[in-house]
Amino acid sequence: MNRCQRMVPVVWGGVLPACVAAVLLTGCGPSYHDLRKEGQSAMLEGAWGPARILFQQADETKPRRAENLHDMGVCSVMLAKDKFAQMNYAAAMREIDAAVNYYSQAINELPGHVPSLEGKNIALELKGQFAEALKHTEWAVQFVGPSARQYLFLARELEERGDLDGAFLRYRQAVAVEPKSAEAHVALAKFLIANRNEAAGVQHLQMAHRLEPQNAWVMEQLQTRGELPSDRVAQETRTP
Repeated sequence: MNRCQRMVPVVWGGVLPACVAAVLLTGCGPSYHDLRKEGQSAMLEGAWGPARILFQQADETKPRRAENLHDMGVCSVMLAKDKFAQMNYAAAMREIDAAVNYYSQAINELPGHVPSLEGKNIALELKGQFAEALKHTEWAVQFVGPSARQYLFLARELEERGDLDGAFLRYRQAVAVEPKSAEAHVALAKFLIANRNEAAGVQHLQMAHRLEPQNAWVMEQLQTRGELPSDRVAQETRTP
């Protein structure tokens, strides 16, 4: 796939950003300078995702330039801050790791590059905030009193990080601490089904259905598997 083909699908919300469209209109071979200029314009507009893509394309033209790697790091940090604001800690961590990587590459290429050194410190501080978020939740579970939502938070973070055993434990704890929480049963069911334990997953879907009969997603999942309770099947059949 050539550069032009790679650039065409860069669309957000069905609208091609002006900063990207301007580059596309110059043809399929924009220069490093043009891509950098458009990327920096996108940064000024707060379009961090499109800006990073433009810098990545600039890197293909002239690889491993410290100033370009630095700007990719900035974009990643700002995207991480957005994810933190949305309480999407796993996605924020991925962006922070990307930022640290970009800054580290810039420092390797140009030792003593002050902006990248400072940027890396900021990224690592943000990474510390993530650790504090997990630490705070662990503290709340231990000293304030556990809730299903706290355990589900921990479970999802562990699952995102690939610790399936730890995630499974936390999902089970969520159900144990609030056995009448339909949300907890649904979360555990999704985890079990995703990890090839269909029978156990269905059991928790059925429990969630008993606790929250109007949950359309649970009802659909049970119906698809032929596990919808017989009285509910009859009711669905009678509904015009």
